[in-house]
Amino acid sequence: MGETELEAKYRRSVLDVAILQDHIALQCECVTKVQSDRVDLRRRMRDMEQKLQHERQDRRDVNSDLSRQYKTMQTELTNKVKTLEKEVSQLKEELVLCQEDLRREKRERERVQQEKDATVNDLQHKLDNMETDYEKILHETLDSLTSQLSVARQGWEEKSTALHQNYKELLSEFGLNAFDI
Repeated sequence: MGETELEAKYRRSVLDVAILQDHIALQCECVTKVQSDRVDLRRRMRDMEQKLQHERQDRRDVNSDLSRQYKTMQTELTNKVKTLEKEVSQLKEELVLCQEDLRREKRERERVQQEKDATVNDLQHKLDNMETDYEKILHETLDSLTSQLSVARQGWEEKSTALHQNYKELLSEFGLNAFDI
C-alpha cells in the first residue's frame, strides 16, 4: 500500500498540477484578456479624450463665434439706436420749428384776415356813406329839378297864357272867335 498510496498521491499531485496548470493557463488567459481589454479601454479612453477635447474646442470655437456675433450685433444695434436717437432728435427739432412756423403763419393769417375784415368793414362803411350821400344828392337834385321844372312850368304857363291872350286878341281883331277854331 505504500506504493499505491504514493502512486495515488503522485497521481493526485499530477492531477492537482494539471488542475493548477489549467487554472494558471485560465488565469493567464484572463490576465491577457484583461490586459488586452485594458489596452483597448485605454485606446478607447484616449479616443474619447481626443473626441472630448475636439468637442470642447468646437464648443469654445462656437462660443467664441457666438460671442463675436453677439458683440457685433450689439455694436450694430447700439449704433443703430444712436442713429435713430439722433434722427428722432432732429425730427423733434424740425417738428418744433414747423410748429413755430405754423403758429407764425396762423398769426399772420389771422392778422391779414383782421386787416381784410377791417378793410371790408371800412369799405362797407364808406359805401354806406356814399350811398347815403348819393341818395341825398339825388334827392336834392330831384328836388332842385322839380323846383326848376315848377318854375319853368309856371314861366311857360304865363308865357302860354300871354301868348293865348295875344292870339285871342289878334283873332278878335280879325273878328274871329278863338273857341270856334
